[in-house]
Amino acid sequence: LDINDLLAREPSVPDESLLQSQVTGHVVLITGAGGSIGSELCRQILVRKPKTLLLFDQSELSLYTLNNELQEVLSQLSQENLESLGKQNKVNASRKKSANINLMPIIVPLLGSVIDKSRVNDVVSTWRPNVIYHAAAVKHVPIVEQNVVECVKTNIFGTLVMAKVALKYHVDRFILVSTDKAVKPTNAMGASKRCAELVLQALAAEDNPAFEQLWDEQPKIDVKSKMQLAMVRFGNVLGSSGSVVPYFRNQISKGGPITLTHKDVTRYFMTIQEAAQLTMQAGAMAGLELKDSLSKNSADVYILDMGNPVKIFDLAYRMVELSGLRVKDKNFPTGDISIEVSGLRPGEKLYEELLIGNNPKKTQHPRIMKASEKYLPWDKLKPLLISLKAAADENEVIKIRTLFKKIIPEYIPEKKVVDWIYNEKVKKL
Repeated sequence: LDINDLLAREPSVPDESLLQSQVTGHVVLITGAGGSIGSELCRQILVRKPKTLLLFDQSELSLYTLNNELQEVLSQLSQENLESLGKQNKVNASRKKSANINLMPIIVPLLGSVIDKSRVNDVVSTWRPNVIYHAAAVKHVPIVEQNVVECVKTNIFGTLVMAKVALKYHVDRFILVSTDKAVKPTNAMGASKRCAELVLQALAAEDNPAFEQLWDEQPKIDVKSKMQLAMVRFGNVLGSSGSVVPYFRNQISKGGPITLTHKDVTRYFMTIQEAAQLTMQAGAMAGLELKDSLSKNSADVYILDMGNPVKIFDLAYRMVELSGLRVKDKNFPTGDISIEVSGLRPGEKLYEELLIGNNPKKTQHPRIMKASEKYLPWDKLKPLLISLKAAADENEVIKIRTLFKKIIPEYIPEKKVVDWIYNEKVKKL
């Protein structure tokens, strides 16, 4: 089963100049490096030869596995570089080896959490990255809906910690990996990612953003903001951890049935390579279209033209057929794999959207669009963030949902709260 066979459109062709422009020869930091998007970003960036590639993740196993994989890739790149040097120059082997070592990227695996201000500060101040790709997040909708506080801490304040430290140390570019679930969210994961977007949008418009009220810092950090910020919104990424493809593949391997939540659920899809390349290209394009030196910076949202959304039911049907099997239904009762509907999960929508408004603009890439969306100014967003942080610290789930609504008016959660801790406390009242 080839993932590309499920795409139902031609894959997007990247602009190689955009892929290289912000990473080749630079120090690059990827948060959530061990995740599906983060690890693919690392692969894509490594072959374009950064000076230093910083892998930041809180999972020791993920970091260990990724580092081993990338070291093998680095060894292959080193050998290819040696062979190329050997063809171009008739010099002794030691000189060739020395030149080869100097040209190769350095990979640095770093354990740590994005919500740990001290650790993030140490990493960024030590290596002074040119660009940060922020992919660290909690993302699985049902799990997040049952653990709301953690999505607030990681997705919102983890993003704020990373952006604050990046501003402090004059990082050139900061790119947030977001999701289509941030548009008109119905779940905590989508709401938290939209809040993260709003944080970047508000910070981008500030010449001197102040953080002292959020963390009671003295003295106030006063930094002239020159960093370019951008966000990329993905549809569903085929083959990523927790996505329907590995889930359905596992069910097919066991003889079925395939279970899906609703027959009419539709989603936009992209490959994991497209997701990583979109992130890199968006980072390169961020800030290029400012009209003049007096223009305010902005944190633009970049999205990929992914064609028409695909019905999950049709995707499941196609996966069965591509596996050389037949779907078992009323038209073919002797088939191999049946498809069963289990009902929508908490916070799940029938369809997702990529834009809040209807104003996408073209970019230099024919398949990438840019949206400039409304946001709250930093002075109005900051007090809401202070309240949100206090609510998360006290595990006040209802207050978090109320604050989400104030920050994101289009947020419409389900009436039933499924957070584990909240419901256990209610039982004991």
